[in-house]
Amino acid sequence: MRYLNILAILIFAAVFTTVVGCVSAPHTRQIEEPQTNESSLGKLGKIDFPTSARTREAQRHFLRGVAALHSFWYPVALDEFRVATRLEPDFMMGYWGEAMAHNHPVWNDPQETEAARKVIENIEFMPHLTARERAWLRAVTILYGQGDKPTRDQAYAAAMESLSRDNPSDPEAALFHALALLGTVKSGSPDAEDIRGHAADIASQVYQEHPNHPGAAHYIIHAYDDPKHAHLALDAAQRYAEIAPAAPHALHMPSHIFLQLGMWPQAAASNEAAWAASNQWVKQRNLSLSKRDYHTLHWLMYVYLQQGRYHQAETLLNVMHQSLAHFSRDESRDFIFGSLTYARMVSDFALQTKNWEAVESYLQEGQAGIEGVTTDMPTSFNAYAAIVQIPILYARGMAAAMTDSVGANENLAKLHHVREQLGDSREPFILQEAQYIQIRVLEIEAVLDIQAYEFNKAITLMQKATRLSETMPPPSGPPSVSKPTFELFGEILLHADQYKSAAEQFSISLKRHPNRASTLLGLARAAMKNRKSDEATHFYTELLRQWSHADALLADLQEAKQYLQ
Repeated sequence: MRYLNILAILIFAAVFTTVVGCVSAPHTRQIEEPQTNESSLGKLGKIDFPTSARTREAQRHFLRGVAALHSFWYPVALDEFRVATRLEPDFMMGYWGEAMAHNHPVWNDPQETEAARKVIENIEFMPHLTARERAWLRAVTILYGQGDKPTRDQAYAAAMESLSRDNPSDPEAALFHALALLGTVKSGSPDAEDIRGHAADIASQVYQEHPNHPGAAHYIIHAYDDPKHAHLALDAAQRYAEIAPAAPHALHMPSHIFLQLGMWPQAAASNEAAWAASNQWVKQRNLSLSKRDYHTLHWLMYVYLQQGRYHQAETLLNVMHQSLAHFSRDESRDFIFGSLTYARMVSDFALQTKNWEAVESYLQEGQAGIEGVTTDMPTSFNAYAAIVQIPILYARGMAAAMTDSVGANENLAKLHHVREQLGDSREPFILQEAQYIQIRVLEIEAVLDIQAYEFNKAITLMQKATRLSETMPPPSGPPSVSKPTFELFGEILLHADQYKSAAEQFSISLKRHPNRASTLLGLARAAMKNRKSDEATHFYTELLRQWSHADALLADLQEAKQYLQ
C-alpha cells in the first residue's frame, strides 16, 4: 500500500507539471529541490533547462516560456516568463527569457530593442547564480547592447558559441547558438549558405539526441528552407507538428519544406491546421482578430492557388480583407503587417488567376487604410510602411500593362518614388525589398513592350531582371515577386515564338519554385510548340495531378485535358 501511495503521488505530480496554462499557485519562499530534471511540456515539446529557481512553479513557467520561444510563440513566452518573475522577483533567468522574446531572429521585422533593454534593467548578477546562468545573462545583454543590430547580432552569436563550447552537453546552449547564427544571415551574402549549413549541423545533432525538442526540429527547417536543401529537413518537417501541436507556428513551419518541394496537399494540410489553431487561441484568449496568424492565411491562399482552387483562395482573400478593420493604427507594427499581408495576397491572387479586375475591386475599398499607411506612422516605421505600397503598385502596374490600359507608367513612377523613400537603410528586410522593386519595374516595362510588339526590348529587359533575380536567394515561401521572373520570361519568349529558349527559362523557374502551376503549364506549352509530345504529356499530366481538386471550369485545366485526350 505504501508503494501504491507513492506511485499515486508521482502520477499526480507528473500530470500537474504538464497542465497547460493552469492558474499559478501562491508564491512560496521555501527552497525546493534543484530544478534540473527534463520537464514534459504537454503540447509544446520537451526541453531540459536547469536554473537556480527556488520554486517548482516558477521553473515550470520558465520551461514553458522557453518551449514557446523555440516555436516563436512570443506572446505566450512573454506571459510565461512574466509569471515566473512575479512568483520570484529575483529569478534572473526569467528576465533573460522575457528579453529574448523581444527578438525575432529570422523574421526580418524590427527588434523590440527598447522594451528588451527595460527588462534587462532588472537583471542583477546575484551570488546564487551559477556560472552557466551568468553566461546566459551576459549573452542577452550583448544582444541588446550598443551598436546597430547587425553588429549586435554578430557579437551575440559569438557569445552563444562560447557558451555552447563551455557547456558541450547542453542542448539549449547549442540550439540558441544555432538560432543566433540564423539571425546573422544576410540576404544575398556569399557566406549565407555556409552559415545556414553550420546552424543545420548543430540543430541536427541535437535532434538526433533529443527528437522531441521543439527547437531542434524548428531550426533544421529554417536552416534548410530552400529548394536545394529542403529534402534534408523533410523528416524534421514531418515531426515538428507532432512535437509541439499547441503552437500555431509549429503547425505552419512544416509547410516551408513542403512548399519548397512542391508537396501541395501536405502544405495545404499544414496551413489549414495552423490557421485553425490560431483562430482557436485567439477565441480562447478573447483577443482581437488582428492577433490571428495571417502569415499562415497568406500561405494557405498561395497553396490553394497552386492547386487550382481559385474560389477557395478568393474566400481566404476576403477573410483577410474583412479582418483589416480589426487592425488598429495605434499598434503600428501589427497595422503595417496586416496591410502588407493583404497587399501581397491581392497581388498573388491577381497574378496567378489573371483576374485583373480583382486588383482594383480589392484595393479600392481599402485604399484609405492601406495606401495612406505612411501618413501617421511613427518615424521608425516609415520605411516599413512604405514597403506596403510595393505589392499594391506592382499589382496595379502589371494589371494595367497586361490589359493595355492607362496607369502602368504612373505606377512605375510611384515604385521609383518608394525606392527613394527606403533610402540607404541597413535593415536586411528593407534592403531586400528595395532590391525587389527593380525586378518589379523591369517586369512591368517588359509586359508593356510585349503589348507594343517590341519583343527584342522586352527580352532585353527580362534578361536584366533574371540576372538580378539570380543574385537574390530563392524565397522562403510564396515568391517575393508575385510573378516569378524566370516564369514571366518564359511566357514572353512563347509570345515571341522562341520556344526552345522559353523551355529553358521555365526549367530554371521550376527549380526555384518546384511544381508551381503556371510554370508546369508553361513547360507543357513550350514542349508542345517544340513538338516534344512526350514532354508535353508529362507536364500536362503533372498539372492535372496537382489540380485534382481544382475549380472545374478553369480554362487552363480544360486545355490540359483536351491535349491529353
